[in-house]
Amino acid sequence: MGRPRNFEPDAVVERAMEAFWTYGYAGTSPARLAEATGIGKGSLYHAYGSKRQLFEQAIARYDRVGRENAARYLDRPGPVREVIRAFLYSLIDTDVAQPIRRGCLAVNTATELAGHDPEISRAVRDAQEHVVAELTQRLERAAREGDLTAGTDPRAAAEFVMNTLVGLRVMARVHDAPALHRIIDTALTAL
Repeated sequence: MGRPRNFEPDAVVERAMEAFWTYGYAGTSPARLAEATGIGKGSLYHAYGSKRQLFEQAIARYDRVGRENAARYLDRPGPVREVIRAFLYSLIDTDVAQPIRRGCLAVNTATELAGHDPEISRAVRDAQEHVVAELTQRLERAAREGDLTAGTDPRAAAEFVMNTLVGLRVMARVHDAPALHRIIDTALTAL
């Protein structure tokens, strides 16, 4: 009979997610994971299987948190452009306020691994699709309420906003908020 775990699995995945987000998959060594989570390498791998399996759980957590954040922002009342602006500003403002500008874990993962890893490609695509679905719902509501430019396809507009967001998250690693806010404001004129 093994020893009981004396760590909280969700907290471990959260701390591992932070490490992967900061250093990337390749840059997050087993030693770095052990340090970040506070759990010895042996116990970590016994509980999570492998670095890859822990990474997959970290990506799933990032997806869930991102989807919940998008839903919370996009469900707010108000004109659709202002609601989406507040959502995008919040992400960018958080990015640029960090001591290490990490951008977006999903975007970072896409650039690091997705080109040669179909499972990771699917996980990143799914995470992005969840945000696109939240945006689409909000834009469909705006269309029903007459708060969207006539003839605008809510799904296409949501994909456009997501594409803008991906670019913003990359740019947030080297640009300051005012420039990024101008990009957001310009992009929202398409709605």
